[in-house]
Amino acid sequence: MMPPIKITLIIALVAPVAALFAQDAPMFRGDLAHTGVYQSAAPRTLDVVKWKFSTGAYMISSPAVVGDLIYIGSTDGRLYAIDRESGVKRWTLQTGARVVSSPAVADGVVYVLSYDDTLYAANATTGTVVWKFATRGEHRYTATHLHGTLPRAEAMPDPYDTFLSSPAVSNGTVYFGSSDGNVYALNARTGSLRWKFKTGDVVHSSPAVVGGTVYIGGWDTFFYALDASTGALEWKYKTGDDPDEHNQIGIQSSPAVVDGVVYFGGRDSYLYALQAGNGALKWRVRNHGAWVITSPAVTDGMVYYGNADGQTFYALDAATGAARDSLKASWYFFGSPAVAGPMVYAPNWDGRIFVFDRVSHQQTYVFETDSSRANRQRYVGPKGNHFFGAALPNGHEYFYDQHVIALAHEWTMGSFLSSPVVSRGVVYCASMDGTLYALTSAN
Repeated sequence: MMPPIKITLIIALVAPVAALFAQDAPMFRGDLAHTGVYQSAAPRTLDVVKWKFSTGAYMISSPAVVGDLIYIGSTDGRLYAIDRESGVKRWTLQTGARVVSSPAVADGVVYVLSYDDTLYAANATTGTVVWKFATRGEHRYTATHLHGTLPRAEAMPDPYDTFLSSPAVSNGTVYFGSSDGNVYALNARTGSLRWKFKTGDVVHSSPAVVGGTVYIGGWDTFFYALDASTGALEWKYKTGDDPDEHNQIGIQSSPAVVDGVVYFGGRDSYLYALQAGNGALKWRVRNHGAWVITSPAVTDGMVYYGNADGQTFYALDAATGAARDSLKASWYFFGSPAVAGPMVYAPNWDGRIFVFDRVSHQQTYVFETDSSRANRQRYVGPKGNHFFGAALPNGHEYFYDQHVIALAHEWTMGSFLSSPVVSRGVVYCASMDGTLYALTSAN
């Protein structure tokens, strides 16, 4: 009778451990397909702040959660490893510039891209650098007459280009995009170059890797499918262009690949669904001039995403693109939604996270940062919509500097540009108030 008892004990011990690892989120959007779906208990409210961790600087990076550690970057130039239970810092890695890429963790190594033109590979337990790879330079998308602002002939870095590409690790290879226009594939163990693919402009979208193909968007108007082994182009799809004001152009959104379909957003105001095998258009949904910066979450035949200027969050039928539900907010959606069980968590520029039940179609909670409570009403109009003019320092002069200064004002709301991660019943998300929040429900 002993062998059956031993087997039963082993199963009893292994099953909980397997369930815990299933709740890890080792890279941006949780998995290689970038579905934005997390295998975790799903709090219906976020009324309990389990802990807060402050870096004292803007936080744009999204967390990765593996084992008992959370990994996240900050604009103070550091990559942090934080104890998931207590919120206590375990270690930091100082880079030479801000870290707005989201880390990926695989086989005991954490990978992240810094604005110091370097992709770092560090020991996930200690933070010791294993290797570094230098790109040819990280920078924001730059164009003349940007967003219609003056001076018309001046080349301007886009202040709304807030992210760098976040690496994905698959079969011993690290994939990421760069401001130098390349998509890179590196040996995950040594950092040596396997291949690179040259696009026509900066690449700040983050790659999804599914079925031997790398899917990624660029600021040159094209969405690319590349052979994961060789970097050879499988197909590309052209999105909208805006050669004068460079406003309705580029792909900041990262793709989700589900059931043979690739979903992503563009600054040309469309959410796209393409056939993963050949790039044929399945459908596209127009957002009436509003950028789609968020990376969609896709599950159970539904697509969840928010747009920017439209300040609207949507649930669409994945097969047709037809809208099934929507939520109107007061400011932009830049951070991407997370789905866990029946719940959806949608972070907003105004320092709030909207929580709703996708089965009952009911909003169940709104988490608000202290910064949002203190400052949001300054930037909300009488009809509840965003009031961009309140953030302008010099009336309505449409000069480039106005945008830069306005963003600094708006971010005093504790804006969420980071995307939430859900693991073991806790929602982790970082804010422009410099804080990583661990949120859960009292019930």
